[in-house]
Amino acid sequence: MFQKFIERPVLSTVISILLVILGVLGLTKLPLERFPNIAPPSVLVSAVYPGANAETILRSVTPSLEEAINGVENMTYMTSSASNDGTLGITVYFKQGTNPDQAAVNVQNRVSQATSQLPAEVVQYGITTTKQQNSFIGAIGIYSEDTKKYDAVFVNNYAQINIIPEIKRITGVGSASVFGGIKDYSMRVWLNPGQLAAYKITPAEVTAAIQDKNLEAAPGKFGEQSQEAFEYVIKYKGKLTTPEEYQNIAIRANADGSVLRLKDVARVELGAYSYGSVNRLNGHDGITIGVVQLSGSNANEIQIAIDKLMEKLSKDFPKGIKYNQFYRTKTDLDESINQVEHTLIEAFVLVFIVVFIFLQDIRST
Repeated sequence: MFQKFIERPVLSTVISILLVILGVLGLTKLPLERFPNIAPPSVLVSAVYPGANAETILRSVTPSLEEAINGVENMTYMTSSASNDGTLGITVYFKQGTNPDQAAVNVQNRVSQATSQLPAEVVQYGITTTKQQNSFIGAIGIYSEDTKKYDAVFVNNYAQINIIPEIKRITGVGSASVFGGIKDYSMRVWLNPGQLAAYKITPAEVTAAIQDKNLEAAPGKFGEQSQEAFEYVIKYKGKLTTPEEYQNIAIRANADGSVLRLKDVARVELGAYSYGSVNRLNGHDGITIGVVQLSGSNANEIQIAIDKLMEKLSKDFPKGIKYNQFYRTKTDLDESINQVEHTLIEAFVLVFIVVFIFLQDIRST
């Protein structure tokens, strides 16, 4: 058999060229990932119960969701985790080869069946169902060198508006999200227990007053389908936006004609949605953005695109805002590719030398 290849150098050359072409196509077209995709697909169900501890969540939220999700098509098992900050996460694992998109749809349908059994606060905040990705390829730290001017909440707000949407639009990026709790701007109402007791007010009454006064409405219009010459659209101020507006919310009217306002029993300020975690980079307050790769995409190309994007966006950062890509799989991928290239070159040279020694002819070799 080997004699035929020696006697027919043209056939040998054609076969060699075909193998080289296939190798080049594989090198340029196949996806690059740090680890092979052998982990089973999974779907994450997230819920928030404000003010509840882990025991309350496991007693009032988890059983209803688990009973509804259990037995979904191609499911193998699931795990649940609740924490004292009011969050719940249920991870549902499926058989290898299951379509993750279809699995997420099936789980979402099961979750919707349990909505009526959950507390109203959980339903109001919403229950999210997302396919869980296992290809975490990088983390970007955004921090402020001048904390007095730009705190972590400002950095998060800036990233949510100007950075994260740009990263999500990169081809191959599955998701980009902030780690370490929710740092979005929120109106914080700090209740004074002593004042509540003195005025005989419960937190539920304060919440009801805020919800009653702070809402969006469609007030309608005047003069529609009438004989008047003008038609007037009624404008409503809508939700409150400043701490002073919240402080003046009336909770109740007293018998003597005075009005009890929110500022009499609480302190209102514009702060973060959650203070459950602290994120520091290079000794400064900041946030961490985690980037997850879509299955089958090219991790090397994704991170090259992220590098170019961050370099471009950093030129418009407010003074004192910096970024640092402290974790990226591209370094390991580049090293692996370099090792493969060196191995190919060494193998080519060794094979050429061995064949030449045996054939003693350059043309045949």
